[in-house]
Amino acid sequence: MDATTPSRPSSFLCLYVLLLATTLRFADSQSFIGVNYGQVSDNLPPPDATANLLKSTTIGKIRLYGADPAIIKALANSGISIVIGAANGDIPNLASDPNAAAQWVNANVLPYYPASKITLITVGNEVLTSGDQSLTSQLVPAIRNVQNALNSASLGGKIKVSTVHSMAVLTQSDPPSSGSFNPDLQDTLKELLSFQRDNKSPLTINPYPFFAYQSDSRPETLAFCLFQPNSGRVDSGNGKLYTNMFDAQVDAVHSALSALGYQDIEIVVAETGWPSSGDSNEVGPSVDNAKAYNGNLINHLRSLVGTPLMPGKSVDTYIFALYDEDLKPGPGSERAFGLYKTDLSVSYDVGLARSSQQIPPSSPKTPAPGTVGEWCVPKEGASDAQLQANLDYACSSEGVDCGPIKPGGACFEPNTVASHAAFAMNMYYQKYGKNPWNCDFSQTATLTSQNPSYNACVYPGGGST
Repeated sequence: MDATTPSRPSSFLCLYVLLLATTLRFADSQSFIGVNYGQVSDNLPPPDATANLLKSTTIGKIRLYGADPAIIKALANSGISIVIGAANGDIPNLASDPNAAAQWVNANVLPYYPASKITLITVGNEVLTSGDQSLTSQLVPAIRNVQNALNSASLGGKIKVSTVHSMAVLTQSDPPSSGSFNPDLQDTLKELLSFQRDNKSPLTINPYPFFAYQSDSRPETLAFCLFQPNSGRVDSGNGKLYTNMFDAQVDAVHSALSALGYQDIEIVVAETGWPSSGDSNEVGPSVDNAKAYNGNLINHLRSLVGTPLMPGKSVDTYIFALYDEDLKPGPGSERAFGLYKTDLSVSYDVGLARSSQQIPPSSPKTPAPGTVGEWCVPKEGASDAQLQANLDYACSSEGVDCGPIKPGGACFEPNTVASHAAFAMNMYYQKYGKNPWNCDFSQTATLTSQNPSYNACVYPGGGST
C-alpha cells in the first residue's frame, strides 16, 4: 500500500473520470458522524420532518434515548443507522426476567428491523456513576438478557448491546496515557468489558471538552477545547503531542481500557457537543464557540487522522444534539445544544448539509504566530482506487518526498492507502504553491485547519514549507 514504486498515470484523465463517482460517494451519509435526538421538548417537528431533515445531511447515525416508534419508522429505508435505548428504570425488570428482555426486543426492534437500520441498543445511561449500587449490580445481567433475546431472534451478530458512561468512570485522565477507571467500579467494568469483547460491542462514552473548559477557563484552554490553533500539550507519560481536548479525552479512555487489558474494544463517543447559549454566570456558551467546536470536530473526524493513540481512523461520534430541548432542567446551557432549530433551520452552519461539504475553518481572531496553516487531506468517501491514483501521482511528482510513507518511515504506519495518500497529497499541496487547485485531485481532497500529524509522523504545513 506504500508508494515505494510510484508511477505517474498516463494523464489526468484517470483522475478526472472518477470525479462523478467521488462526488456522489462523498454526498452519502458519513458513517462516523452521528447526532443525538433528545426529546425533552414540547415543540419538536413531526417525525417525518425530522427524518427528511436528517436525509438532507451527511449525518450517518442517530441516537435515541428511548425507542420512539414514530421516529424509528420514519427512518425506515433511509440508510441512517439508529441507536435505541432502554431507560435506567427498565434495568431491574430486564435483569430479573429474560422474558421481559425478549418482550422488549419484540416490541422495540422486531417490528422495524431491518427496514429501520437499528445497530445498537444502549441499556441505561451513565448508570455506573449514578450512585445507585442496586442499579449498578443489575446492569450487566440486564445487558446479557437483552443480548440473549437478540440471539434468539437471530439478530445477535447484527445489533450490538452496550451502555453509556460519563467521563466520571475515570479517576485519572490527565495526561491521557495515565487514564484509569475508578477502582470502585472495576469489578463491574471487567464483567461488562468481558461481555463486550465476547460480543464485539463498543464501550460508549460521553466526553465534553465544554465541561473541561468550564473548570479551566483560560484562553489557551478554550483554543485547545475548540480545535483551534494552540501550542498543544505534551503527554508527560509517552511524549505524544495533543492539540485538542477531544483527542485527549478519548485517548484517556483508551489508556484506561489498555490498563485492564481491553485495548481491543472499540470506543464510541455517544455524546459530545457545545451549547450556543447559557445563563449569564456560565462560562463558554456562545454561538461562535458552538460553531467552532462542532464544525472543527466534524472537520477533524472527516480528516480520518484519528487520535495520537489511535491514528488513521475516526471514532464514531454522536454530536449532542439535533434540536434544543426547551423542557430540560438545569442551567440555560442544557437547553441550547441543538444544531438545528425546531423550525428545521440551522442554529449555525457546521457544514452538515449535503450541499456544503467543506466547513470554513474556525480560528481565533488573533492566532498565535506560526501556528496557522492548512493541510490537504482526502475527502471522506474517496475510494481506495481514487486515493491510490492520487498517491501514485503525488509521489511521482518532482520534489515530492514520499520517503516517510515507505517501510520504516515515520508515516508508514498505519499501512493503509488512505493514510499514505493523505501524506502524499499534502506533500504535493505544500510543494506546488499551496493553491486551492493543488488540493483538488479531481475533488477527492479538501483543506483542513486541523494538523494531521501524529506520533513521529509530521505533515508539513501550518506556516512551514
